[in-house]
Parts: sequence; C-alpha cells; structure tokens
Amino acid sequence: MVKRLKLSEKVLRDAEPLEGNSYQIFDTDIRGLAARIQPSGNRAFTLDYRFAGRQRRMSIGRWPEWSVTAARERAKELRRMIDEGQDPLAAKEELRTAPRISDMIDRYIREHLPKLSPTNAGDQISMLKKMLDPAWGNRLVTDITKSDVATFLDLVAEGRPRPCKLKPNNRARKLQGHKPTPIRANRMGEVLRKMFTLAMEWEWRADNPAQGFHRRIENARERFLSPEELVRLAATLDAATDQRAASIIRMCMLTGARVGEVRTARFEQFNLDYAIWSKPAATTKQRKIHRVPISQDVTAIVRQRQLVVPNGNPWLFPGDTVGQPVKEIRRFWVKVQREADLHDVRIHDLRHTFASLLVSGGASLEIIGRLLGHTQMQTTQRYAHLMDSPLRAGVDSVASIFRPRPRVVHDAEPDQRSA
Repeated sequence: MVKRLKLSEKVLRDAEPLEGNSYQIFDTDIRGLAARIQPSGNRAFTLDYRFAGRQRRMSIGRWPEWSVTAARERAKELRRMIDEGQDPLAAKEELRTAPRISDMIDRYIREHLPKLSPTNAGDQISMLKKMLDPAWGNRLVTDITKSDVATFLDLVAEGRPRPCKLKPNNRARKLQGHKPTPIRANRMGEVLRKMFTLAMEWEWRADNPAQGFHRRIENARERFLSPEELVRLAATLDAATDQRAASIIRMCMLTGARVGEVRTARFEQFNLDYAIWSKPAATTKQRKIHRVPISQDVTAIVRQRQLVVPNGNPWLFPGDTVGQPVKEIRRFWVKVQREADLHDVRIHDLRHTFASLLVSGGASLEIIGRLLGHTQMQTTQRYAHLMDSPLRAGVDSVASIFRPRPRVVHDAEPDQRSA
C-alpha cells in the first residue's frame, strides 16, 4: 500500500530504512512528489508522473542538500511543465546525451580529416587534442558562443612557454618565455569554423560561432636567394658527399616543387620524351593532379637517378628503409646552410626563389600560379610586388613626357641691368 504523509524535515529525519529494500513516502500536498528512503539510509526526493501514456520518475535531489520546501517548489515547477505538454525527464535525458565538443572533435577527425593530406591532418589533430580538447572538451556544442571563440583564439595567439633551442636537449633545459603565435590562432580559427559548419550539417547546432572570427595580421615570410647565394648553394651541392640529398635540393630549386613532392616522386610520374612531371593528387597540397613541364636539367637528374637506382625500385629517391622513399633531409640541409652561409634560408625558400626568377624572366602571375600548383590566385599575389620594376619603368616613361625641358636664359638688356 502506498504510504502518504505531509513531508517535513521531521518525517524524513524519523523515517527508518528497511534492510534490503527502498520505499517511498508520497507527499499529500504535491501530487507525485515523494521521498525515497534507501536501505543505506540515504534519502532523496523524486517526482512520479505520467506523460504520453508512460509512467515516469524523475529525481529532484538528495536530502538534506534539498530541503522539503525547496523540493516542493521544484515539484510545482515540473508539474507546470507537464501541464504545458513538456516532458521534464526527456529534456534532462536530451541534455545528458547532447553532443559535446569532444564528440565533435572525434567525428571531425574520423569523417573529415581523411580527405586532407596526412601532414595537414596530423597538424590539425595536434591542435585539436593539445589545445581545444583540454579547454572545451566537456562543454556542449550548443553552449559555445562567439565570445568563447574569441577568448580561446586570444589564448592561442598568446602562445605558450617552449623549450629553449639554445640549451642542451635534456630534462634540465629551461623553458623560454611566451612566444606569440598569431598565425597558429588563425589556423585554429579556420579549423573551428569548419568544425562548426559540419556540426550544422550534422544538426548539432543551428549557427556557426566561429564564422567571421578575428583574423590576426600575417606577415608572410619573403626570403629570396640572391645570385651570389645561388652560386654558393650550387657549389656546396656539387661538393656534397650525399648526392641523393643534393639532387633533392636541386629539384626543389629547378621545379619550385615542395620538398615532400620531390622526396616521394616516382619514376612513373615523369614523361621524359615530353619533359612533363605529373604529380599525383596524393602528394600535392591541393589534393589534385598537377602536371608541370620540366627543364632539361631536371630531365638529366631523372635519367641519372635511373642509372643509380636498382631496377624495380619505383622511387626516384629511395630511402634507407626498403620499399620507402627518403624520409627527411633536415640534417643534410643544416650542413648545407652552414657550408654555403645560408643560415636563415629554409628549403621552402627555394620555392619562393624559383617564383622570383620566373617573375624577373617576364612570366605572368597566372603562369607562376600554374607552375607552383596554386588553386587560389590570392596565393600567387604574394609575388606581385616583384613585378614593380617593369611597372616603375612604365611610370617613368609617362613622367618623361611631362618633365620640364631646360630653357636658355639670356642676359638682361644693358638698360635693364643699370636700372
């Protein structure tokens, strides 16, 4: 038989637990409100109700954290929701199962990142796992606001202490101070924008809080090798004992290709009769097949590699591991930097130098973009300022037309001089 009493602090205090069973004391004032007495002696308030033909029971809170008065007020609120056609327990369950940022990260990594290049995907996974998940992982996807995005990106742009590279690589190595990372914040913002766009497609939320995030100013690095530096680089490569790595550097300089594209090049990609290199989509940053003409010097490098690489090996530059291409040439490049006195030059700067030489040779930005494999014209625009010299010559030619001509000034008449 159901036990009914007017709940009070004294009633709950005096209620005796039953060994092995829990029981309820229903309130006489609020329909469905009850105090549940556990065998352990714990007491909690619940609300029993019927919704859409289903019997439901919702926990309100434990006693004495919740007083009888507070529990009764809460029960009244829930009853009003039920009368309005809302199921309070369903709302609570929906909140419990609602997707969180950690769920969005996992789905983004699982479904979207396989479409990107391994390098790009790995970089994004690092950002998501090391920065975003610790900050927002347990928050609901629907809870994130534009203000949250701005605050988080400000934190990313601040940077964090990093090991000092000038110190020995050991545990005693001290951390250097914060180094601002505005570009990292921009990349993180782009990832957030894409993630929330996908969340809208997944129907996890209705808007994108990362849309229109504040983008920090990026000063693109512009380092072009001078003719003297190119001569020193060529001499250093000629004298190098590791001609495999030297040929990789030469191809980067002669084609403007990324070092990863050169390292993973295969003989089948080259048509030496027509002097064409067809880079497969899997190796290009734009994830598209990129066909480019190559010079006779590059053709000579490929033919020379055909002579030294064992038959049956598909890689233009096979690595030390059987069946794999060269993994990295950083140590070789550090040695080249030292011997050629190019301490501030990266391998990627060879790509910029290739573009600058094309500009000086009269190539248009469209041609440069096609040779470098740019999918967006704005990427190629960074080389536009190199075309200032012919533009300035055109401006000077116009100015010469309006430049004042020198005039001969005759001496004044004698009477004017006396006056």
